[in-house]
Amino acid sequence: MTSSIRKAWFSNISADLLAGAVVALALIPEAIAFSIIAGVDPQVGLYASFTMALTIAFLGGRPGMISAATGAMALLMVSLVRDHGLDYLLATTIVTGILQITWGFLKLGRQMRFISKAVMVGFVNALAILIFDAQLPQLEEVSWVVYGMVLGGLAIIYILPRFTKVVPSPLVAIVSLTAIAIFSGVDVPTVGDMGTLPTTFPTFGVPQVPLNLETLKIVFPYALPLSMVGLLESFLTASVVDELTDTMSDKDKEAKGQGIANIVTGFFGGMAGCAMIGQSVINIKSGGRTRLSTLSAGVLLLFFMLVMGDWVKQIPMAALVAVMIMVSIGTFNWSSISNVHRLPRSETATMLTTVVVTVATHNLAWGVLSGVALSAIFFSEQIARLVFIDSVLSPDGKERIYSVAGQIFFVSVERFIQAFDFKEELDLAAIDLSNAHLWDRSAVAAVDKVVIGFRRNGVQVKLIGLNEASATVLERHAIHNKPEAFQDLSGH
Repeated sequence: MTSSIRKAWFSNISADLLAGAVVALALIPEAIAFSIIAGVDPQVGLYASFTMALTIAFLGGRPGMISAATGAMALLMVSLVRDHGLDYLLATTIVTGILQITWGFLKLGRQMRFISKAVMVGFVNALAILIFDAQLPQLEEVSWVVYGMVLGGLAIIYILPRFTKVVPSPLVAIVSLTAIAIFSGVDVPTVGDMGTLPTTFPTFGVPQVPLNLETLKIVFPYALPLSMVGLLESFLTASVVDELTDTMSDKDKEAKGQGIANIVTGFFGGMAGCAMIGQSVINIKSGGRTRLSTLSAGVLLLFFMLVMGDWVKQIPMAALVAVMIMVSIGTFNWSSISNVHRLPRSETATMLTTVVVTVATHNLAWGVLSGVALSAIFFSEQIARLVFIDSVLSPDGKERIYSVAGQIFFVSVERFIQAFDFKEELDLAAIDLSNAHLWDRSAVAAVDKVVIGFRRNGVQVKLIGLNEASATVLERHAIHNKPEAFQDLSGH
């Protein structure tokens, strides 16, 4: 056994197994709920959670991260299941996996660098709010006993670690509250009330759909967004786990692993899934660190369903609600509130936008894309402000040298143009672009406007110091040296 295998699998055995047990128990009601959202039988979500966790444990790029059926993916499947049925969902799951493998080879994971810290914080906070919001239906129209159990579960979760961390406190809370519910005979909602648990192993099967272009036309419009949303949530979850464990993930490997896991899942009767930030946080908070924790979560999920199904059905939902509230509290970035007055307004606005859009739409992709777009706008505005133009008039008053520094592009062109005085009586205006860069056609149009503006007043213009890239874009698109320049400028 090599040291790398030992580190990846067997360096934290007892904690990983116990953490996997907590995750497996918490996965059951969530997988059932996501199946209901998608409009399929509960076993479709449960089988997906098993095969996703099992496969990604071996092939994923982030040890300790949990993948299963998720709400974000389930929401994208509703109309597909309604209009075409389960077999087309399974076929879509397979195509989703193929696309994700493709994205992995195209190094899509590297694009995570465009997601700013503010967007990450917004994503995490929105997820924490959604996790908490998802528990509220379990607390509506229930007896006071349920509220007491939730409070008791939270007390165990937060107080027990002060005395011992040998066993994860969420697992103790689940076992303790289940024992109380069984022996006291109190009537409270249980896991069994959520849906029927499967009683057999998932079996291999090919989706019964025609292998033709018409089928691809049906499944591809669903598979494409599923593949993107799945990887987006997986990459963001990997980044969160990276921070929690102070380690690095391989996101391109994760993309390929997610793809293979979804292909396996589709052939074994499951719906498309991805990484789950809630369950991943449970795993890490419960002591899980290696691939063994992910594997044990999948294996124990199936064990609990098939072997201990009668016991699992009696777990009070209050116990799992307490665990998920703990996850919500632990996931939320509280410093983003306490330090809000210290952060730039642009970062606060980006974070809040990500939170609001994600919570309002219940769609992580829309929230993150909104945050990224806003970050790009703020960044462009800040770069545009870093354009400086100084000028020096020659002793005889006939020549002025303008020295330009900064990035000239569509956001900064107005500032660039306003720095020149076209009405000044000169023989020559020299524009030194040694410390500037022209990025786009808007920059070229701005240079044209400046040059032609001077020439209209009889001033000769000389452009000096252009770097190679700027000179190339200017040569390709500039019109100020063309005979028809004065007429073309307005339509440039």
